[in-house]
Amino acid sequence: MKLLIVGLGSMGKRRARLCKGIDAATQIIGVDTAESRRKEAAELQLADETCATIAEAAALHPDAALVCTAPLTHAAIISELLDCGLPVFTELNLVSDGYTENMAKAAAKNLPLFLSSTMLYRRETQYIKAQVQQFGKPVHYIYHIGQYLPDWHPWENYKNFFVGNVRTGGVREIFGIDLPWLLDAFGEVESVTVMKDTLSDLGLPYPDCVTLLLRHKNGVQGVLAADVVSRKAVRSFECFGDGLHLFWEGNPKALYEFRDGDKQFVDTYTSFEHDSRYSDNIVENAYVDELTNFFGVLQGSEAPRWSFEKDLAAIALMDKIEQA
Repeated sequence: MKLLIVGLGSMGKRRARLCKGIDAATQIIGVDTAESRRKEAAELQLADETCATIAEAAALHPDAALVCTAPLTHAAIISELLDCGLPVFTELNLVSDGYTENMAKAAAKNLPLFLSSTMLYRRETQYIKAQVQQFGKPVHYIYHIGQYLPDWHPWENYKNFFVGNVRTGGVREIFGIDLPWLLDAFGEVESVTVMKDTLSDLGLPYPDCVTLLLRHKNGVQGVLAADVVSRKAVRSFECFGDGLHLFWEGNPKALYEFRDGDKQFVDTYTSFEHDSRYSDNIVENAYVDELTNFFGVLQGSEAPRWSFEKDLAAIALMDKIEQA
């Protein structure tokens, strides 16, 4: 398979490396306007060929494309790739720019339009979903996600990539990452109460701490706190009901359920891969499973777990939170 990857930053390089890990015969065409990034991808042997433009790369006849650029650039890039007749995998968009037009274009051309939502591929989140559904009664959950924003990309100033933009800020990205699996596991949100604050001197154009009280239509209630202030990266989840109690600290070694009078470890991975440059709650397996799902969609043997249609509901909820 020959894949076109648009954007050779940290995420583009990760996708290239993982694609080659899934199938060493995969050929990667890397596209980036920055010559330094094209050169780095070639030197790291992550790209077999590099180009400065999509048009140049499309002429090399790739089978599909991955969009790994900043979210606000996605709509135009996806449209151009669809015009080239290419199935598209895109990282999370955070905004609904171009959704209606690109969904219609993909449908008219009968091309897959695959939207990343990596947390849906975490085996821990799928275990939580299965346990809640099997339990069959309303539950409550408390979920805190946070990490100090300058630590997200320590190799660059946080004001120089998309989390410095008010439309695609760090707190919004946290919601963009985690709301899909929460909606998948606990159902549609009926109402939300929003509390916002700024605790840091980071000079951000948005609140750096947001706490939500979510009421789902099925009776589930959740407290979701997101921040870009926590000096230690944290993902702390607890779900409880009368007969169910689950705990998760964001990594495969820290999923527990309370049974037989004690917290018992739940092993959802027999093995897992982790990139040491990232926090221990960033697990590579989920990215691999997501790409494998995309390849299954291309072959017509699988359906995607997330979609632009579902994402519209998540983005509408994020907009509602910001407007509160």
